[in-house]
Amino acid sequence: MNRNERGGGGVAPDVSPGGWVLLGAVVLTAILGIWWTLTNGVFRGTRRVHGGAQESVVATSSTDAEDATEAASVLDGTAYDERRGERATLLQFSSAFCAPCRATRRVLSDVAGAVPGVAHLEVDAEGHLDLVRALGVLRTPTTLVLDARGREVTRATGAPRPAQVLAALEGNLR
Repeated sequence: MNRNERGGGGVAPDVSPGGWVLLGAVVLTAILGIWWTLTNGVFRGTRRVHGGAQESVVATSSTDAEDATEAASVLDGTAYDERRGERATLLQFSSAFCAPCRATRRVLSDVAGAVPGVAHLEVDAEGHLDLVRALGVLRTPTTLVLDARGREVTRATGAPRPAQVLAALEGNLR
């Protein structure tokens, strides 16, 4: 005897517990996919660098920034320090088998070529683990925007779009 014959009269079909688990997994996957899409490649500010020379300093005006303690370049003591841009540096951490890293390289190179005084430096994360650890890089690609002194002003994980990179440069390096 099925539900309709028992007088249940329900319209909803019987769903097994496995069906509910599957539905929950699909909904959770969709939510995570949307979150990933919305946050991937977005510039979010800086991280405090633990054990490194850089300290995060929040300035409310340009005079506050000038009065704040001078932080050293995040690239001090590396071969990359001499290759910084006059106004800003787009520092990209990549790995050999990272597909989004190739797209990020093209975007950052194009932006650096279009904006005067901006340089693009790519660092192999696997070959520079000390720098990766010092800067708190957790995945590739990670892009750091450095000011003229080599201090981190913002960062993004994932592949940013050109408009996001330009906005990060414009918003942080006036």
